[in-house]
Amino acid sequence: MLAALAVAVAALTALHRFVPNAGLRLGSLLENLLPWSGAAVVLLALCALLRRARGALVALLLPAVVWAVHFGPLLLPGGPAGARELLVAQHNVADDNPDPAGTARALSAADADLVALEELVEPALGAYREALASRYPYHAVHGTVGLWSRYPITGHRPVDIKPRDVTEPWLRALRAVVRAPHGETVVYVAHLPSVRVGPGGLASARRDESAARLGALLAAEEADRLVLAGDLNGTVDDRGLAPLTSRLAVPERGFALSYPAALPVARIDQVFAGGGTVPRVRTLPATGSDHLPVLAGIAWSGPAGR
Repeated sequence: MLAALAVAVAALTALHRFVPNAGLRLGSLLENLLPWSGAAVVLLALCALLRRARGALVALLLPAVVWAVHFGPLLLPGGPAGARELLVAQHNVADDNPDPAGTARALSAADADLVALEELVEPALGAYREALASRYPYHAVHGTVGLWSRYPITGHRPVDIKPRDVTEPWLRALRAVVRAPHGETVVYVAHLPSVRVGPGGLASARRDESAARLGALLAAEEADRLVLAGDLNGTVDDRGLAPLTSRLAVPERGFALSYPAALPVARIDQVFAGGGTVPRVRTLPATGSDHLPVLAGIAWSGPAGR
């Protein structure tokens, strides 16, 4: 039985794309928890050791190797930050954050070039503006999302990614153009709809629809340098985010599990790039939010732009 379970874990990890997503969306659910297949390998190994099941221990080499191939690179140390890197902080600050000023100060201390925030609400918005102003003189806010920048923002506008069945006011994405030393950079900040796990499986239809709408907008972009930062309510393995991950580079190093802050099990707060790579991502210390902030460096390819 232990050997059979080992083969099953290996198969689910390696062939997760073949798990059906219709109805219960079990495929997306599995993909959001995929790194934890390593924990299953450890648990099965302990059981095999206790039962002195040598055959099972040999069989467990299969899922261990599959996990190492899929996730091992995330554990490798990243190289030193390059002079042409753009440092981006991303944080869902939570609309019920009891200490917005303290959260803003913590983000400012990370010394990022850009700070993308979600779940901005009045009157907390004033606290973020005041606490971030000294380090980030340029900012744009639309609905509940905002971008703070140490470099000039030359244009910005709201972006409509609202699911069709949402009738109430709903503005959770923006597009801005930042005049950075690395070249003119288009920055999207987005907060995709939440997902829930219940008796009916993973409720992600709205999230998937918004991701598809956002992906279509990204596909139409002609910018040489593009950044997407936001609470995307899904991991990079989640097929629901394929309209985004198929077009943009995702982090190459670091797990940076960001949610929930008390006991993080997944990174749903993301920084992606077009026209470059994301060599590393890491979490920052907890704030008053139920998410952890993440900090990612983006390395641009090619010569400096406009």
